[in-house]
Amino acid sequence: MITTTRRRLAATATALTLAAALTACSDAAEPAAEPPAAAATSSAPEATGATGATGATEASEHNDADTQFAQMMVVHHQGAIEMAERAVDKADSEEVRALAERISAAQGPEIDEMNSWLQAWGEEGPQDADMGGMDHGGMDMGGMDMQSAMTELEGLSGAEFDRAFLEMMTEHHRGAIEMAEAQLADGANAEARDLARKMIDDQTREITEMENLLRNL
Repeated sequence: MITTTRRRLAATATALTLAAALTACSDAAEPAAEPPAAAATSSAPEATGATGATGATEASEHNDADTQFAQMMVVHHQGAIEMAERAVDKADSEEVRALAERISAAQGPEIDEMNSWLQAWGEEGPQDADMGGMDHGGMDMGGMDMQSAMTELEGLSGAEFDRAFLEMMTEHHRGAIEMAEAQLADGANAEARDLARKMIDDQTREITEMENLLRNL
């Protein structure tokens, strides 16, 4: 009887030992859970895509003030380039010719940039838009419109031409600054507002240069 009991106890102990060993093997074979950091990394491409879509939306966002700024400033810049090119041909002073060349070189690319905005926004270019109700501030130079100003310049030469050009371009720049300040007050598009700030800085600096040139004529 005692021998039978001992055999049963030994069998039970053996079974318990085997079960413990199997449990340990099962725990070792089970793969570790994915750490939270790995899961966060896998979602990164989706987040990047969302940011890109938001950036595109912000770039196309605009209001009527942005549209009018681009349309009017294209026309305004075209007038400045026309005057500047005439000064490159006729100016008596090398400093005036150099200034005129810089004005033309700077405003040409800005015209291209603003036309590209209008196209991306689905808005009309200045050649197609009804400009009648828009503020044409800055196109008036000492009581003259662009056509009258160009006619006046054609009839001048030497120092008289230089003085007239500098006076007219100074007024023209002041008009551009007014238009840029209106854009900063009312516009919504970030790129257009950035360009307006640049125009204010650039043309304020050029006004100072032209005033200095005038004092030396």
